[in-house]
Amino acid sequence: MRVLVTGGAGHIGGSLGAALARRADCEVVLVDNLSTGTRSNLPSDKDNWSFIKADVNSVVDMAAIMTAHSFDYVFHYAAVVGVRRTQENPVSVLDDLQGIRVVLDLAKNTNVKRVFFSSSSEVYGEPVGFPQHEHTTPLNSKLPYAVVKNVGEAFCRSYYQEYGLPYTIFRFFNTYGPRQSTDFVISKFIRAARRGEDVTIYGDGSQTRTFCHIDDNIEVTMKCLCSTETVNDTLNVGHDREISILELAKLVIDKTGSKSEIVHLPPLKAGDMTRRQPNNSRMIELLGRPLIDLETGLDMLLEDDSFQRRLAG
Repeated sequence: MRVLVTGGAGHIGGSLGAALARRADCEVVLVDNLSTGTRSNLPSDKDNWSFIKADVNSVVDMAAIMTAHSFDYVFHYAAVVGVRRTQENPVSVLDDLQGIRVVLDLAKNTNVKRVFFSSSSEVYGEPVGFPQHEHTTPLNSKLPYAVVKNVGEAFCRSYYQEYGLPYTIFRFFNTYGPRQSTDFVISKFIRAARRGEDVTIYGDGSQTRTFCHIDDNIEVTMKCLCSTETVNDTLNVGHDREISILELAKLVIDKTGSKSEIVHLPPLKAGDMTRRQPNNSRMIELLGRPLIDLETGLDMLLEDDSFQRRLAG
């Protein structure tokens, strides 16, 4: 089974690459331009994978890779990510539309069996109903990052309708784990708390999020790969327990035994939605078990040696 993962040096892409590499029946190619991903996120203990530094938005780069390997499955996870980063670089976010078309065009022309597309909870925009359901909750965000993800979903559905290219869309809610960049909220809070620095929050901290451990994310992804349950469908991938950002900061300070103070910064101009909560009933059904709770997940993270090295770097 030949599998391509774009964004393969990122947090979720690297974790998926490592899981795929653990399968003896997989040959895995990870592609990343290393603009935000790092080589430390690549698998380290298997030899059935390779890494190619390339621009996923370049048809020249991707045509050479995809025609040479004849992939069975493609996970298109490459994207500009992060609320502040996407706000500050809106044109580069829109450039990702080119990458989506490049990957889908090449996938249909090289007999790929299915494309898995990483969408985001951001497509839901400001909440109009809870929990947010894959098929009944309107998508109303106007931010460039969310618009690109929404258009990417439409591309997937259109390529299936016109060319018969099967797809699965994952709408990822906040996912944390040892490969996550230190500028994302949980890693940022832990790093500050461990150093005894101020833990900073945008606004009053009343905005809520849900946090999904990477192990749950990867396990349900592998189940989708190995079954037909989500073919030509969309799946929310996230925990359904809401917690305010202020409560999260207090929890991290408590877990780390820190003396850090919580400091409030001016609210972000846009993109900091007031609430997030997925309807994750299908995810739980696929896993056949409860998800990892946040307290347990934080304990796992704090005990992870690779995460500690990342924080110290």
